[in-house]
Amino acid sequence: MGGGTEAFPDLGKHCQLSDCKQLDFLPFKCDGCEQVFCVEHRSYKSHECSNSDHNSRKVLVCETCSMSMEIPRNSKGGKEEMALILAKHEKSGDCDPKKKKKPTCGVRRCKEILTFSNTSSCKSCQIKFCLKHRFQSDHDCKSKTIPAVAAAARVGGGAKPFLVALASRMGQDCGKKNNGSKSTSTPSTSVKAY
Repeated sequence: MGGGTEAFPDLGKHCQLSDCKQLDFLPFKCDGCEQVFCVEHRSYKSHECSNSDHNSRKVLVCETCSMSMEIPRNSKGGKEEMALILAKHEKSGDCDPKKKKKPTCGVRRCKEILTFSNTSSCKSCQIKFCLKHRFQSDHDCKSKTIPAVAAAARVGGGAKPFLVALASRMGQDCGKKNNGSKSTSTPSTSVKAY
């Protein structure tokens, strides 16, 4: 079926959808089925393209190690072929069940999965923890060099984890307000206003 008008027979093409046949001066050629369509029927879904997944990548996931393997593009996707790909993967030595388990926080009952953005490594015991348990007082650090302030907080001093960490860096107890001034025994002569 040609296109165009009587005056310009080479201008435009007719939509190849059987229900449409509209003359379109800017037609679209489908890269899946290689047919020409109008603007309304150019999508795979609108003209029910038989080869719509020609550019898509298909992946098979191993249930043992959670590794994904790309299925070749010329594959039909049958069960026998999938079983063959999985068998080849298992024989290759890449299938390791230990890879399936995602790393979790080092605290005993914490089930937080450690990712790039929520992982913190303790400088004393070198164990990785989630952000909630990143301070030594929160994860019961096994290191021998726990600051005195952190040890007091663990016993029940009631200090916040941030203050404990800050105190360990500054070398002083943050629970006491010192502000760099020397304490004197003379009482303050301030006046209270009511």
